[in-house]
Amino acid sequence: MKDEKGRYYHPFPQNKRVRMYVQKTGNDILFRMWNADDPQMWEEHGWVPYKAVTRAAEMYDKKNFDPGRAYDIHVAREVLSEDG
Repeated sequence: MKDEKGRYYHPFPQNKRVRMYVQKTGNDILFRMWNADDPQMWEEHGWVPYKAVTRAAEMYDKKNFDPGRAYDIHVAREVLSEDG
């Protein structure tokens, strides 16, 4: 999907009010979350490289939040491939 902010997917399919935007810069895929219920999030948190996501994922217990699921590299690649 795409809007004025760029290409995105829904990291939590049951919640369409949260979007994960993705972009590619060089060889890096970058992620940025947007939440309709927390509009400040977009301004407060910039683009995050996937390498940083994998490092952060190692610190989470994955009970309440799994970064690897929300920041899904396979889905991101698929979304970015829609550009052609």
